[in-house]
Formats: sequence, C-alpha cells, structure tokens
Amino acid sequence: MSTPRTLILASASPRRKQLLAQLGATFLIEVARVTEHEDPATDPREMVAHNAALKADWVAAVHPEAVVLGADTTVFIDGTVLNKPMDIGDARKMLQRLSGKTHTVFTGLAVRCAATGLRLDEGVATEVTFRPLDEAAIDAYLGKVDPRDKAGGYAIQEHGEMIVAGYTGSYTNIVGLPVEATKQILTKLGLLG
Repeated sequence: MSTPRTLILASASPRRKQLLAQLGATFLIEVARVTEHEDPATDPREMVAHNAALKADWVAAVHPEAVVLGADTTVFIDGTVLNKPMDIGDARKMLQRLSGKTHTVFTGLAVRCAATGLRLDEGVATEVTFRPLDEAAIDAYLGKVDPRDKAGGYAIQEHGEMIVAGYTGSYTNIVGLPVEATKQILTKLGLLG
C-alpha cells in the first residue's frame, strides 16, 4: 500500500527516470503491464495521450493513494507515426525518412490518483529538423547509438549533433519527458519544493 502523496513514475524509460530525478522529485517506479496502442496511422496526439493514460491508470489502480505520472512519446512525419524501430534496419529506414526534414515529437502526460479522483492530461509538441543524412552519416550515427528503444530511431541526447540541425520547443520533450510541463504539474500538486 502506497502512502499518500507518494509519486510513482509509470515508465521503464531510463531517460524519463533521469529527467524526473533532475527536477528534484522523490518518486518510485512501477512499470505498467499494458499493451500500448502503436498503430502508425493513428493521430499521434491521440496515441500518446491514450498510452500515457493507459500506463497511469493501470499503476493508479494498483496504488490508489499514490500520484502516478504516465508518459508516452512518439515521432510524427509526413502523416505517419514512427514508434520504436523493430531492429537496426528499421532504424536506418526511419533515419533516411527523417533526413533533411522537420518532424514533430509528441509526448502525452497523464497524472492520476485513484483515491482523490485526480485526472490531469497534457500534451507537448516539439519540432525537430534533421540534417541531410547520406548513408555514411547514418552508418556513423548507428555505430555510436543503439536506436532500438527510441521513438523515431534516434536520441537527441546521444550524439544528436550528428543528425539534428535544430529544434523549436522543449528539448527534454524530445528526450522523452517535457520537464517544463511536468514541473508545473507537480509543483501545482505540491510534489516539488
């Protein structure tokens, strides 16, 4: 049984754990045992909102007294969602598709507390522009970064200068947890100093 005001991050992502810790939050981690919706034809805003809520709702049901934070991130380009690549070949195709173009990174945030009925949902979008990438540049990037657990097949915080020309909006949103929006929510709830 969780004690009141315990914050739980409903995510297995080491990047989300690190970003939430940087805010100075005290929290536990519980990975939601759910099947995320990942249809590439789905509206990306709806998909990340649905998946974030799915994770937060599942953990909140297990720990009704806790405040639970769920998040989900995806990459969207040319009307298509790019989730985590299945393998290196899939990641290569994603990087080829992103090359020289601007795409959007969407993150859905869901905050739940079953005991109090708390339900907060927020979405954050960041525009990212890639450098033009030839096969040598893609090979060089994939030689340094394992893309398999990263939406769009890349991580801006890992050798991002090799592939990213620039971005507009939240940098941490691209990493996987928009800390600005998260900080506002948690401060409002009294979970940050």
